[in-house]
Amino acid sequence: MANELEQRIAADVAGLEAMGLEGLRAVWKTRYGPPPKLRSPRLLRLNLAWRIQAEAFGGLDAETKRRLRRGGAGASAADRLQPGIRLTREWKGVPHEVVVEEGSFRYDGRSWKSLSEIARHISGSRWNGPRFFGLRADIDRKAA
Repeated sequence: MANELEQRIAADVAGLEAMGLEGLRAVWKTRYGPPPKLRSPRLLRLNLAWRIQAEAFGGLDAETKRRLRRGGAGASAADRLQPGIRLTREWKGVPHEVVVEEGSFRYDGRSWKSLSEIARHISGSRWNGPRFFGLRADIDRKAA
């Protein structure tokens, strides 16, 4: 059985369903200030519903925020890597090894935020890090 807070939030969110764009903007303005410039009532309704629920029950956890900030298909391949996994790549006859750590990568005695930074350090030019280390090979084959 839902508690009082859950019932109130469910009623607030359900109340958004019947509102048009101007009504949704008015609710947003009352709660959060100037509304976003969205023209889609559906998107504004979803954003508003999410904010109401996040405000009441908490938003995204730190790990989810970190994953969203990294974004992109290649990042998801890197995000699937468990700490301790070793990636190897031979570049111009020299083997290079990267160790996956929690939230970073270790290479050449240093901590790096992304595989792309390491790939650039090794090659001297911009690379997609997951592609450089062969993590995107299956995606590339599917696209071809």
